[in-house]
Amino acid sequence: MAENVCIIDDEKWMSRAVGIAAEALARGEFPVGCVLVSGGLVVGEGMRRNSKGDGLNELDHAEILALKELMKGGGAASADASLTAYSTLEPCLMCLGALMLNGVKRIVFAYEDVMGGACGLDFSRYFSAIPHPAAVDGHVFYNGYLYKKGAVEIIGGVKRSESLYLFKSFFADPPNSYWRASLLADYTLAA
Repeated sequence: MAENVCIIDDEKWMSRAVGIAAEALARGEFPVGCVLVSGGLVVGEGMRRNSKGDGLNELDHAEILALKELMKGGGAASADASLTAYSTLEPCLMCLGALMLNGVKRIVFAYEDVMGGACGLDFSRYFSAIPHPAAVDGHVFYNGYLYKKGAVEIIGGVKRSESLYLFKSFFADPPNSYWRASLLADYTLAA
């Protein structure tokens, strides 16, 4: 029974993220929406910004903006073991790291990012090519693995078709040039 409740909640919160992504699309932005939920309450949300025009940048991702909103509300995310992120696109490396470092324990995404998604990374090993000790100047770094201790449950494909529809709409619209000639665009339009 608890598994069914979790699936229903995941669909509920992902529907909200899809709505936020649809709003981003209506503004001409890349259609990514993110909702942070704790204890059945929304504690942060964000939509992709600055994916068009002169303000184009790769910092204003939906997940980062949702985390900023959480922090504005005084949320010490790392203390909350129930924090879940719902994103319409599989988080990239920057967003995945930021979510994990801020205490997110579950990540639920709708559409796989075949070009830049990072949810398949192996966090049980060093990322650096040069092995380093577990302690530096007396500080222990989770036995050398910064992200290992932040084990995260990752679930993909929730509301995938709704999210895919938004990405197809984005890539099919000629004024939208963001990632136009990319693996993600080709993959999405061929789906």
